[in-house]
Formats: sequence, structure tokens, C-alpha cells
Amino acid sequence: MKIVAIVGSIRKDSYNLKLAKYIQNNYKERMDIEIVTIHDLPHYDQDIEINPPDSVIDFKRKVADADAVLWVTPEFNYSIPGVLKNAIDWLSRVEKVMLGKPSWIMGATMGTLGTVRAQQHLRDILFCPGVGSPLLPGNEVYIGAVHEKIDDTGTLTHEPTIKFLDMVVENFINWFNQQQL
Repeated sequence: MKIVAIVGSIRKDSYNLKLAKYIQNNYKERMDIEIVTIHDLPHYDQDIEINPPDSVIDFKRKVADADAVLWVTPEFNYSIPGVLKNAIDWLSRVEKVMLGKPSWIMGATMGTLGTVRAQQHLRDILFCPGVGSPLLPGNEVYIGAVHEKIDDTGTLTHEPTIKFLDMVVENFINWFNQQQL
């Protein structure tokens, strides 16, 4: 299964990027995960959507070529970061490469709620007509107090979280395979 991971934080030491890399490295026997960057995407602009810059073309191609998308988002002001919303806006226009493409969501924060509000907003966005991405219900990953669960190298050290992620990955793989029947 080929998955693109889109991380909603552009900070170089982002906990959400560390989480995406953890998933990429620890489940590589089950999934081929490419972390795609949203750093270089310009602000969505309808005036250029028909002839977008190469960064948009490349981003949309990677998403189109994937079997599924893993969204890894922090929470900014009770919602998703603007850079993540901008990336989704590009994906929802012209070719609409997300239509019918399965998604799953994770998020980590130093706070206690683990991106609950951001993920709810992201779910709403992923269901909009231009995106239309199916999600496995009940497979949420909200990692609170992440700074106590992941070390500086990006290694997840909190055993209950590791076991939970094992279950979530298995749930997603099984659901994805059922969707393909």
C-alpha cells in the first residue's frame, strides 16, 4: 500500500513530523509511506489553478498516485494550521485528486487534548464535495503531552501509545483492504 503523509506543520522540529517519521519507519513492512512537503505551496489562487506552479503540480501528482493519505496535524487556535488548509484547497480544485481516496488522521500536541478540535475540523473538510475522502470511523489518534512520549531523535517511547498505534495501523490496513474488494 502506497501512502502519502501530509504533515500540517512546517516547523523543522515538529512533533507531528516526528510522528509521521515514526509511522513511516516502524510500519515500513506493511506500508510504503512518503512524507510530502507543503512548505513550497503558494497560497491557493483561483487565477492560477489551471496553470499552477510546479510545486502544486508535483504535490497533486504524489497525492493522486498514492493509495491513501495520512494526515498528521497539530492544532493551532482550535483548528488545523493554515498551511494544511491551503494544501487541501489545492487538492480540491481542478483534478480533485482526493475524491474517493481513503484517509486517516493523527495528531500530536504538548497539550492534553491531542488535536481533538483540529481533527474534527479536518474531518469536516475531508468530507466536503471537492475532497470527498472516506475515513475509517473510530480510528482516531490524539497524542497529548507528546513531549513526554517522544524523544529528541523522534523515537516514540511511551509503550501504551506504541501499542495503540499498532492497533490503529492494523485497523486502517484491514479497512483499506475491505474498501478495495
